[in-house]
Amino acid sequence: MDKEGECCSTHLIEGDGTFNAVGLDNFIKQVKLGECGLSYAVVAIMGPQSSGKSTLLNHLFHTNFREMDAFRGRSQTTKGIWIARCAGIEPCTIVMDLEGTDGRERGEDDTAFEKQSALFALAVSDIVLINMWCHDIGREQAANKPLLKTVFQVMLRLFSPRKTTLMFIIRDKTRTPLENLEPVLTEDIQKIWDSVPKPEAHKDTPLSEFFNVQVVALSSFEEKEEQFKEQVASLRQKFFQSVAPGGLAGDRRGVVPASGFSFSAQQIWKVIKENKDLDLPAHKVMVATVRCEEIANEKYCSFVSNEDWLELEEAVQSHLVPGFGKKLSSLLSKSLSSYDEEATYFEDSVRSAKRKQLEDKLLQLVQPAYQLMLEHIRSETSNNFKNALTDALSGGQGFAVAARDCTTKFMSLFDEQCQDAAIKQASWDSTKVRDEFSHDLDSHIAQVRTAKLSEHTALFESKVREALHGPVEALLEGANDDTWPAIRKLFFRETESAVSEFSFTLCGFEMDEQEKEDMISKLKNFARGLVEGKTREEAAKVLYHMKERFTSIFNHDNDSMPRVWTGKEDIRTITKTARSSSLKLLSVFAAIRLDEETDTIGNTLILTLVDSKKDTTAADPLASSTWETVPAGKTLITPVQCKALWAQFQRETEYTITQAIASHEANKRNNNWLPPPWAIAAMVILGFNEFMTLLRNPLWLLFIFASYLLLKALWVQLDISGEFRNGALPGILSLSTKFIPTVTNLLRKLAEEGQTPVNTEAIRNNSNSSRITQGNNSGLSSTASSDVTMGNETENTSPQK
Repeated sequence: MDKEGECCSTHLIEGDGTFNAVGLDNFIKQVKLGECGLSYAVVAIMGPQSSGKSTLLNHLFHTNFREMDAFRGRSQTTKGIWIARCAGIEPCTIVMDLEGTDGRERGEDDTAFEKQSALFALAVSDIVLINMWCHDIGREQAANKPLLKTVFQVMLRLFSPRKTTLMFIIRDKTRTPLENLEPVLTEDIQKIWDSVPKPEAHKDTPLSEFFNVQVVALSSFEEKEEQFKEQVASLRQKFFQSVAPGGLAGDRRGVVPASGFSFSAQQIWKVIKENKDLDLPAHKVMVATVRCEEIANEKYCSFVSNEDWLELEEAVQSHLVPGFGKKLSSLLSKSLSSYDEEATYFEDSVRSAKRKQLEDKLLQLVQPAYQLMLEHIRSETSNNFKNALTDALSGGQGFAVAARDCTTKFMSLFDEQCQDAAIKQASWDSTKVRDEFSHDLDSHIAQVRTAKLSEHTALFESKVREALHGPVEALLEGANDDTWPAIRKLFFRETESAVSEFSFTLCGFEMDEQEKEDMISKLKNFARGLVEGKTREEAAKVLYHMKERFTSIFNHDNDSMPRVWTGKEDIRTITKTARSSSLKLLSVFAAIRLDEETDTIGNTLILTLVDSKKDTTAADPLASSTWETVPAGKTLITPVQCKALWAQFQRETEYTITQAIASHEANKRNNNWLPPPWAIAAMVILGFNEFMTLLRNPLWLLFIFASYLLLKALWVQLDISGEFRNGALPGILSLSTKFIPTVTNLLRKLAEEGQTPVNTEAIRNNSNSSRITQGNNSGLSSTASSDVTMGNETENTSPQK
């Protein structure tokens, strides 16, 4: 890079005091000053006009400031303040070439700009070069005296002046040794310092508190150019690493970071132009505040638009993101670290405050994502807990143990995931979410516990119902003296079995004894209520059961075969037996007897309703609404209701008994074909002559036999016994309508049989027998079996006569 391109000289302040902010910003970008942090130095030069300041700078720092053309005469060359980078010097060194003092162009009375530029140089520079002539040393009215007074006066306007290195450059050195010139110069400087009015706070402050004074002598550039260049080259070496400890400005104070140099310089010049006192500490804080805030805003905007953050924010909207805290902490750390790198050289308090603001702002930005992450952790862990608890219970593990183990496991898992999601830069407390998660687990456990207890209760109630409902119903249907003992035995056996299993099941819930006893008591009460309920249900149908019991016994014999009334049965005894059994059933249903307590219900009912020898003058024991020794809560049918039911039962079964008696009498009549004995004796006595006549003439016997067969066929065909079963008159009317067609039909069949050719007498006899049999079979109807039996008996007995 050539000399002009590397130094990048720029007009910083115009001669009229206008600050070139745009030019300074471009200059800083070109020389990359913003990247230097605190590792940079600012050098300024001041001195009388046309004293060779620009020439010295160009040789010392390889800059390209405009120099005075000696052949045109001595006049003002530099107007305002110029700035350039010192080529080839590290660290980055910026040099300012100030307009010369005591110039005729501004006049004797126009010293305002001189003071303003001097104050500006002291405020921003680490090293100030004061260019002066050698022949002015020791003179009271030398040209450097007003300049030094100006420097010291404006310095006192700084509330806390910087520690600045003042390097006096003695130009055109004579033969007088520098060792002799330096004390005189130092004495003059001290006199000027002592004569300058100072604030009370710095009244006794020595010059060395604010300035490091160094003196350098240079030969004449015009007369001894080569020697001048050698001396300048030697001086140049002092500016390498000038800000390092031991360097020219190694003990400087209040340095503004390079990134804030432009803003700081603008604000300093603004205050100076307004002729205000320049409070450098306050200015430093102000510069740090503005610049740190700018950096913080840049980092915040950069974080907001960061692709990694946007992806992380989008992902956490829908699901749990593994390593969320680590990823987000890394992004925040990078953003804050970047801020620290750029703001590291600004005022500590301001930098820390702005960093805290940036951190709070970033944390406020990411907090919704963090909260959403906690909700995902809470939701997913809660679902996994529910599944794990279900699996543990399905695997046969006890409820209390499973709930306790799952709670411990998933609370630890929740804490681990919250720790994983925690943001290093934040001190957010997840206790509230943890408490909510714990409440979720407790609520689910309580819900599942209630459901499981209900499930087990329902299961054992179902078992009890299955074990008691059917058997109790069967025992009640076959009610007898042993019914309630059998029900009690069944009840206690099944209840104890269910309670034993239920108690073992409840052990897995680790509940307190009182709760356990309450649940067992509920199961026992359920079993008792089931038996009592079934008994009440069947008691409501007691009349139906009594009639069924009566019908079953009355209409069936001891072998459970349907009873046929042949006329030989003792209907009175059968009726009494059936009614007694029905009354026994009524006594069974009259009260609940699950407890082993004796009562007299059965005896009372028998004595009152069945015993015919009861005392009619005594009080009716059934004229009451309660049973003796039976509580009202266990009474199903009161004595009055039993009496009413028995009366209704007798009325409704009376028809069955009447029908049985009628059938019994009819069968007795149908089975008695022989005439009375006196009639038989009269027939023998009075019919003796006719009998003897038949013996003398066998043809009459043949005629009688043929007539018998014909009458037998008509009897079967007309079903005479069946017709008269419904009464005499209906039987006669029915037979009168059927007699002629039946006779005609018999004669037609006989005629058809007579036309059939026969070969032998045996075949004819067999044919006749067949026709007779067919006629008998075709005449049979679907009457009672007793009629058919009587017909067969008659047919079988006829040939014997």
